[in-house]
Amino acid sequence: MRYSKLPHGEEQISILGMGTSVVGESSEENVVETVTYALDQGINYIDLAGGHASIFPGIGKAIEGRRKDVMLQLHFGADYTSGQYGWNLSLGGVKKSVDWQLKNLKTDYIDFGFIHCLDEPADLVKYERNGVLQLLLDMKAQGIVKHIGLSTHAPVLANEVLDMGIIDMMMFSINPMYDYGQGDYSIGSGSERYALYSRCEKEGVGISVMKPFNAGQLLDAKKSPFHQALTPAQCIQYALDRPGVITVMQGAGNVEELKANLAFLGAAEEERDYSVIGSFTPDDTKGKCVYCKHCHPCPAGIDIGLVNKYYDLAVLGDTLAKEHYLTLEKTASDCIQCGHCNSRCPFSVDQMRRMAVIEDYFNKVGK
Repeated sequence: MRYSKLPHGEEQISILGMGTSVVGESSEENVVETVTYALDQGINYIDLAGGHASIFPGIGKAIEGRRKDVMLQLHFGADYTSGQYGWNLSLGGVKKSVDWQLKNLKTDYIDFGFIHCLDEPADLVKYERNGVLQLLLDMKAQGIVKHIGLSTHAPVLANEVLDMGIIDMMMFSINPMYDYGQGDYSIGSGSERYALYSRCEKEGVGISVMKPFNAGQLLDAKKSPFHQALTPAQCIQYALDRPGVITVMQGAGNVEELKANLAFLGAAEEERDYSVIGSFTPDDTKGKCVYCKHCHPCPAGIDIGLVNKYYDLAVLGDTLAKEHYLTLEKTASDCIQCGHCNSRCPFSVDQMRRMAVIEDYFNKVGK
């Protein structure tokens, strides 16, 4: 397993997390077995916005005696007290649900307390008016909640909450379908979504990715809007390459499915190569570097993806990005204009021109 540091904290989070929307479809024993196996393989981040109340006692049993080995992402507004998933934004309802979840998980603290599924402006109004947001802030002040997060599919609302400066993690739906304008949750244009990822990277807000396979549609040629099946490894790598992403919440339903997803960790570079989706790239994101590094290796030894990332962040006002760029062993000034990168880029980026622009930019700001 590989880990990413939470920018607003010291936690090291596994790049593969565990979503729980499917695992609860079977028995509680299956939940215990699957979660235990996930922990044994180094997965240490679990999202609790599942579709079934049975996940909570099952996860509680799996993490008993090893609570420090796992970080839990618990949602304020998701209600399981009836025995099935519901949504409740009343203050009393949220308190009751959170207490129920903690009791069944056999824990007394929450690693990441999330504002749940904020997709409509009216929902944010309810969170504030009903006192739910203040409850979350108070619990963080008391140390019961370690970090505050946000779950959303809507870039506009994500930016509104980012403006508040209160969150350390955002769970967002990232996959080629959504980013390229396909599916029910493809909210916002490709460029708007990409700008959100870049903002999270700049401001140190980690992204935990939900729906990386879009409920399996991307893995099935008959269901995929691209009429071509991608593999779990391709979908996971696509998500991890977006700015700000630190963990991908793959949603295995059992140990065998989990093993298939964990195979990503040992997959060869060509198995993770998702450049085939370049032919589906929407017009508003064509020509934009996504740091995928499909253009590597550079004959001049430049880390082209990293050079582009530091440039984009510096333009957004990230002063640390400028410092990081200037310490690189090879920078844009080392580009020999050979065209190797341009010929390999699946997203039609003119990297030769970009290197000249980046070199000029850093020459000016460096003075």
